[in-house]
Amino acid sequence: MSTETREEPTEKALLRRALLTARAALAPEDIAHAAGLLAEHALELSELADADTVAAYVSVGREPGTRALLDALRERGVRVLLPVLLPDNDLDWAPYEGAERLAKAGRGLLEPVGERLGPEAVCAADAVLLPGLAVDARGMRLGRGGGSYDRVLARLVRAATDPALVVLLYANEVVARVPEEPHDHPVHAVVTPEGVRRFER
Repeated sequence: MSTETREEPTEKALLRRALLTARAALAPEDIAHAAGLLAEHALELSELADADTVAAYVSVGREPGTRALLDALRERGVRVLLPVLLPDNDLDWAPYEGAERLAKAGRGLLEPVGERLGPEAVCAADAVLLPGLAVDARGMRLGRGGGSYDRVLARLVRAATDPALVVLLYANEVVARVPEEPHDHPVHAVVTPEGVRRFER
């Protein structure tokens, strides 16, 4: 999901710009090939294989593809929740009911058209797939800068839930270091077309 509005340190802004430039250079066939590999590797994660509910998102543009993964999880009987962007940049959630039940929304997003479950619905997830631009060796994630997922992560902390946090990226987006701020949370695993890397919880 893309929600860029917040002011940020220059170091993060420069890294975001470089990573988005690299994504812009990807050919459609490379994006499609990577999406298949991402789904294959992600489905091998025990955190997803054993999950009853997964909070995910619909990839758009040149984001690492999630569509095949969403459909595979749903076919397994997993309850998949997708975000709905609210006017204040917070996220509501609704169940994924198939690609035909997605509608175009603001900022180029695709959102589910089903029943809205409320922002707290994410707290029922066993695993949360987070969009991102990079992750480093400590599991620190660089998001798009809009703050929507900062709110999600803070909500999970307040609810004292401990879902697996997983980010899907291209291989070059696993970097040496991501600039961090006090509110940033590490993820537990990153999935790239080359495989899975876990971080200590």
